[in-house]
Amino acid sequence: MQAMTGGEAYRAKLLADNALDSAIAAYLADPSKPTVLEVGKHRLDITATVLAHPWSMEELAVEGASPARRRNAVRTAVLLALI
Repeated sequence: MQAMTGGEAYRAKLLADNALDSAIAAYLADPSKPTVLEVGKHRLDITATVLAHPWSMEELAVEGASPARRRNAVRTAVLLALI
């Protein structure tokens, strides 16, 4: 598999909804713990992915942000990341 974004892997059905949702939930439950999402033979470090995405970091820093807003911030970082 050549380099693609998480979104491209998702559309190509290489990344399943349940795997994506589980990785997001694990990250949000404890961002200090390593969270890895496997896509085929590749692994995506969710913490590094979020840290590399400034908009997602800003969204996660919003005091009182809703769970949906926080989830969407992490999901956006994953779907835009190169795998």
